[in-house]
Amino acid sequence: MALNNINVLRKIRTYGELVMFSHTLFSLPFAIIGMIWAAKGVPSFEIIFWILVALTGARNGANALNRWVDKDIDKKNPRTAKRHMPRKIVNSYEVWGIVIVCFTLFTFAAYKLNPLCLRLTPIALFLFFIYSYTKRFTWFCHIVLGIACAGAPVGAWIAVTGEFSFPPFVLGAVVALWVAGFDIIYGTQDIKFDRENGLFSIPAKFGLKGALVIAKGFHCIMILLLIALYYIMNLTWIYLTGVFIATILLGIEHYIISPSNEKKMKVAAYSINQIISPLILLFTILDTIWA
Repeated sequence: MALNNINVLRKIRTYGELVMFSHTLFSLPFAIIGMIWAAKGVPSFEIIFWILVALTGARNGANALNRWVDKDIDKKNPRTAKRHMPRKIVNSYEVWGIVIVCFTLFTFAAYKLNPLCLRLTPIALFLFFIYSYTKRFTWFCHIVLGIACAGAPVGAWIAVTGEFSFPPFVLGAVVALWVAGFDIIYGTQDIKFDRENGLFSIPAKFGLKGALVIAKGFHCIMILLLIALYYIMNLTWIYLTGVFIATILLGIEHYIISPSNEKKMKVAAYSINQIISPLILLFTILDTIWA
């Protein structure tokens, strides 16, 4: 019995690694910010619960789908050949099981939230599906990924209010530019591979220097939009302090970039960004309490 429990836990851990569950920290804090701003405080437990279910289902289902779509590409790329599907640690039917379960949870959570959330689910699912194929026909793939992630704060706002509004789309643009920027940075490691295999990306299209300039530009606009939200949402100096610290972290991120050093690239593209979104959330919560 104990052995079976251990095997189950190992399998769950493997699935978590497959979909990179820890990377949920990227969009989730911004979704919580959207939720807090929409509710002008803390919404009901029921709304919070279904928002979290929707976000978890959407994000992990999309990542599992991406792993299945890219399995052959990952197998050819020396940098990704050790991932679960190329090594056959996880089978296709297992991955599709994760996709179906996660997207079903996402859709059901949208249904439990409000009619507008449910009507918007086909758009979200389309973005999740199309992103995984974009690198095969357009270097716009990084922006599509950003737009897909931008649905988190927009969706959280709509989940609370049941209607469209201007502020969540500004916050969504922040997420889109932020995610696209660090995805471009990470993609600089595959410039040669992408070009040799007919894949599209901003680094492959514009080269290393051009890609890093574009990523830096995206992050600069992101910071400007965060400052704009200070005025739009009538926030305090506490929120701006969080934005200032996030700006410093982004500066460090761009300073340490080294495409030839995979460890540094993971720190620049992932580790630092896993700090940025919770940091902004923390200062937003403190701002809300102060106000």
